[in-house]
Amino acid sequence: MANLVNLENVGKAYGTTVVLDGVSLGVAEGEKIGVVGRNGGGKSTLLRLIVGDETPDTGRVTRSGDARIATVDQRGLLPAGSSVRTVVVGDGAEHEWAGDAGVREVLAGLGLAAVGLDADVARLSGGERRRVALAAALVQQADLLVLDEPTNHLDVEGITWLADYLRARRGALLVVTHDRWFLDAVCERMWEVGDATVRPFDGGYAAYVLARAERMRQAEATESRRQNLLRKELAWLRRGAPARTSKPKFRIDAAEALIADVPEPRSGVELRALAQRRLGRSVVDIEDVTVTVGARPGGIGRTLLDHITWHVGPGDRIGIIGVNGSGKTHLLRLLAGELAPDEGTVKIGQTVYTGHLSQEIVELPDKLRVLEAVNEVRTTAELDGVELSAGQLAESFGFPNERQWTPVADLSGGERRRLQLLRLLLTQPNLLLLDEPTNDLDTDTLAALEDLLDRWAGTIVIVSHDRYLLERVCDTTVALLGDGSLAALPGGVEEYLSRRASTRAGVDAAAADERREKRGDTRSARKELTRLERRVGTLDKQVAAVHQQLAEHATDYAKVAELNAQLRTLVDERELAEEAWLELADDA
Repeated sequence: MANLVNLENVGKAYGTTVVLDGVSLGVAEGEKIGVVGRNGGGKSTLLRLIVGDETPDTGRVTRSGDARIATVDQRGLLPAGSSVRTVVVGDGAEHEWAGDAGVREVLAGLGLAAVGLDADVARLSGGERRRVALAAALVQQADLLVLDEPTNHLDVEGITWLADYLRARRGALLVVTHDRWFLDAVCERMWEVGDATVRPFDGGYAAYVLARAERMRQAEATESRRQNLLRKELAWLRRGAPARTSKPKFRIDAAEALIADVPEPRSGVELRALAQRRLGRSVVDIEDVTVTVGARPGGIGRTLLDHITWHVGPGDRIGIIGVNGSGKTHLLRLLAGELAPDEGTVKIGQTVYTGHLSQEIVELPDKLRVLEAVNEVRTTAELDGVELSAGQLAESFGFPNERQWTPVADLSGGERRRLQLLRLLLTQPNLLLLDEPTNDLDTDTLAALEDLLDRWAGTIVIVSHDRYLLERVCDTTVALLGDGSLAALPGGVEEYLSRRASTRAGVDAAAADERREKRGDTRSARKELTRLERRVGTLDKQVAAVHQQLAEHATDYAKVAELNAQLRTLVDERELAEEAWLELADDA
């Protein structure tokens, strides 16, 4: 196969920091390559060089003259004054793209009907802008698709859809992501970026872990702790991680030799016994709880949790999944005692000390250096009977000695997230609540976090879209299904996806039956399409008017709450109208 892009002896530096030095590699037609490495190690720089957004200091980058390259970076920048429709499908007439099954698949898979095709991109959230940018790249049918952290802001369903879509797609793919399940599901090769070079590996993430551990064994690596983490992760993969892909089979002697003396990741019996000594019998009991949001004065809002009862016990390790907006963060806030229910009771045990990692990077001491910020919480901590200094703890979270004296204000987003997590863990809570903890963390840091959680003698509840983390750390999974209920999932993420697919199939079948009854013939179908187009246009104007009112009453909190409820109702109605239009156009 011919290469679409070639790098020959490429070097790139910023000031005195050499990011890449003497790198030579290529991307061939149809290749699907995952890119991993420490944050700040040069992954995004490599992508920018490949697509031509930056030029190398030395060497050269050549691209096939007729190769079409589409890219999505982490910034999610979109043209000012544009609508979702314009960014994704251009200014063409609706019938030109509505008849394209590929375009409709992307719009539905990324949930853009819910965002609103005529919505102004300037008014969208960061996650919504990312999905729009991703859709615009996917519909181009480019020869090479270059994606930087595409799973950010997607829920488990969205990530699964994207993995299936990219796996079936014919063109080449180059993707930077910390989502290890995604890498294993999609990629056939891996590039490891670090130490100013790029190391290629055959296979997905699991094969990469094996090859990397074997490389370190053969070289008699001195970084014994990192090697032990790799061997531990490899052992877990070899023993049959849930939902693991069929590749690789690990039917080689090297793998067996590497993991022969590696114990199970954790002893559930020992940890639960220790947790009971620390926590007692009761952690959190939720009884007949209802939580409603967006309620107008005297009116009815949207119910996130509807009379749920749930017991969280000592030593439980629970993963929470669900569609975006289903109430996962609200559920964590209930467990933390930060949110009072509208109905029912939440009882938190007397011995419970909670550590809650929210999705926001809370205020950090910007005037301090990293080591000082760690010492501010605790100077030492004991793990597995070994007392570790603040410096050793910081190093285990990806802050080498020279980086520990960096001012907190100068840290990257990923480094700030790591520091936030480390400081939280050092408070030594016995109930740990983590809301999307993998955001901005690289794969090595995630492995270190999982190793630490393996030894955590307490109760852990994690909200995450990261299937690998959930399967690796949690013993049980529950789901918010969007109807106010909380369901236990013995089958984990796969059971959740199956349930969601069945629900969608039932809804689609019922909607199709209803449409067939109402439509009657082609003429009535055209009339219905016209009516829906007009209705969507009217709703767009109403949504814009409410946005304007929100801007005018920004300091009137009661008015803002009322307007937000109106906006949610209008957006929901517009979503239904747009979905009906798309389905009707598909059947017409």
